[in-house]
Amino acid sequence: MLTITYLSHSCFTISDGTNNLIIDPFLSGNPKAKTAPEDVEANFVLVTHGHGDHWGDTEKIAKNNDALVIGPNEVAAYAARKGLNAHNMHIGGAHDFPFGRVKLTIAHHGFSDGESDFDIGGSPCGFIITMEGKKIYHAGDTGLFMDMQLIGEEGIDLAMLPIGDNFTMGIDDAARAVDFIKPKKVIPMHYNTFELIAADPEEFRKKVKDSEVIILGVGDETQL
Repeated sequence: MLTITYLSHSCFTISDGTNNLIIDPFLSGNPKAKTAPEDVEANFVLVTHGHGDHWGDTEKIAKNNDALVIGPNEVAAYAARKGLNAHNMHIGGAHDFPFGRVKLTIAHHGFSDGESDFDIGGSPCGFIITMEGKKIYHAGDTGLFMDMQLIGEEGIDLAMLPIGDNFTMGIDDAARAVDFIKPKKVIPMHYNTFELIAADPEEFRKKVKDSEVIILGVGDETQL
């Protein structure tokens, strides 16, 4: 059984009891986060793109845990330049890891912030993570796109979708994404961290017809 914990924004941990993954670890400087990066135990750090609210505390967490950073080629190359263990991937590619399989999907978004030393080009991504026979789709930061129907054909048990609007899908488009993907369960993310991305997850729940919507508070967990 997998345990999924929401640490706020787009950050989740996934654990099978042996392997611990963290996705987009934005904790320091996050007004909603309750977990400090030094308290995170993770064997693997998955990063969708280079914006500060997704790369976040990757360097500190990876160093503290001797963890492997997994992400698009430019993310992993940047991690390697920081002295971290890294595995480079790219869109459409998949690879088997000790915990299961990771496949990178497209995401319609930007990549780097133009302000930090992570000022490089690249392609943002989403992840399809297969663990213990379950498939989890973390969409990353993205707008709605028709190829989500193809992602749905993978047979998604749990989708994590942004609903905060302005930088990503809003509630209406996220609900349409659920129609495209048809996951068994869906968790909204990337909302209410800042005023600009304020959104009501209960409104999202009302618009979703055929999937179970799981609304997690910061620090809450669910099992799959």
